[in-house]
Amino acid sequence: MSYTALYRKFRPDTFEDVKGQDHIVTTLKNQLKANRIGHAYLFTGTRGTGKTTVAKIFARTVNCENPSEDGPCGECRICRAIAAGASMNVIEIDAASNNGVDNIREIVEEVSYSPAEGKYKVYIIDEVHMLSIGAFNALLKTLEEPPSYVIFILATTEVHKLPVTILSRCQRYDFKRISIDTITGRMKELIDAESVQVEEKALRYIAKTADGSMRDALSLLDQCIAFHLGQELTYDKVLDVLGAVDTEVFSRLLRYVLDRDVPGCVGLLEEIVMQGRELTQFVTDFTWYLRNLMLVQASDHLEDVIDMSTDNLKRLKEESAMLDMDRIVRYIRIFSELSGQIRYAAQKRILVEIALIKLCKPEMETDQDAILDRIRQVEDKVENGIVVTAAAREMTNTSDKEKKPKPQLPKAIPEDVQQIVSQWPAIVGSAENPMRTYLKGAKLSLGGDNRLMIVLEDGMASDYFTHHVENKQQLEALLSDYAGKEIEVTIQAVKGQGEFEENYVDLSKLVNMDIELEEE
Repeated sequence: MSYTALYRKFRPDTFEDVKGQDHIVTTLKNQLKANRIGHAYLFTGTRGTGKTTVAKIFARTVNCENPSEDGPCGECRICRAIAAGASMNVIEIDAASNNGVDNIREIVEEVSYSPAEGKYKVYIIDEVHMLSIGAFNALLKTLEEPPSYVIFILATTEVHKLPVTILSRCQRYDFKRISIDTITGRMKELIDAESVQVEEKALRYIAKTADGSMRDALSLLDQCIAFHLGQELTYDKVLDVLGAVDTEVFSRLLRYVLDRDVPGCVGLLEEIVMQGRELTQFVTDFTWYLRNLMLVQASDHLEDVIDMSTDNLKRLKEESAMLDMDRIVRYIRIFSELSGQIRYAAQKRILVEIALIKLCKPEMETDQDAILDRIRQVEDKVENGIVVTAAAREMTNTSDKEKKPKPQLPKAIPEDVQQIVSQWPAIVGSAENPMRTYLKGAKLSLGGDNRLMIVLEDGMASDYFTHHVENKQQLEALLSDYAGKEIEVTIQAVKGQGEFEENYVDLSKLVNMDIELEEE
């Protein structure tokens, strides 16, 4: 006999077996007990939460010869016929492949015939949002006033796509995402029945990965058991099968980010890639890790909503004390944006590397949370005595600075340079990233032969132009377009604002001054 997947083999046969949807099961059981059965139901919710399963149990119960409080008896002739798919009383329709007007018209014609056996004809229309507008219109009248022996059950994952006219004619039941504890408990029952050894930690990770879907959880469990057939299924083996990353790796990565250690982050990512981990799953899991970090910092009473071992939770609390809430929110924003980009990207690794560098270098961004992170970075340096050391060095060199002449204002500047200085904000705004980002912090001065000098902070900004000739040429072309003549520039790197003010003239301060223009 061929193998049957776990989610099919253990599909619930009674209301009692349905997990995580007590609010719906209780309502339907009360309707059956009081004989207050509606004519049209709408089951909506995310995938794998039991919509079709509950619809089938309900359909069997209303036709069962000996129904009980928990649903159909499963033993009578009608129950056996429905279970075998041989009954004409329960008709399942996949709206994804039968979404035309003609398909619905066939249903409308069949509705006029009473059931050959049993009490009700039940039409279960799955993925009903796939029906065409014409098909919905053909269904409207029958859905509103069907014969007394007809019940419609519509199931969909995208209820917002249904016309209001359909919604108003149905009793709506929203199926919730199933909790991690509920999914884990159900999987424990199944592995006991299958005589399979699985660590509870492994089951909880599978349940978390399933994201509220019982069917997805059972499919993942099936996959993991098949990969390690005949062996105990451990947490590490589940991580291997699903291409996931252990929580300890996220802790190491976070500490690299807090230390602004770009080589450490990239090196750790290299390890993850070489282990064959799936980068899309890595991004999702690290975002979830940051979310847990945010919850731990937000309150001391949120342990119940964080699915994590005691040791990992202790480590998470230690890390939450190392950074502020706005920085965590910035990290989550960057990785949430990455999550939307990486799914269909050809170069996933490069996108992850860019995101990690952004985490380490807030100066790459201009958002408010990035600016706050940069301010905090300066504060950390002050606390570590870096500024104090610099001040001490400045005091020892006072005599040298007194002897060093200050930069003199030029008596005249070329007209084309004056034009570029006056239009500098517009020029920067018209540049493409990443050039625009690097130019935002640039200062304008005069170099040899009255040539325009662009002074940048030593590091990524200056390297972008000095190490790549084509980038400098692109900048000169951009400036030439604004000036109307060929422009050559000199790129100069400085270590900070103080060095610039000591050695260079800031042309931006001269724009509104009466400076004599040099005739060209």
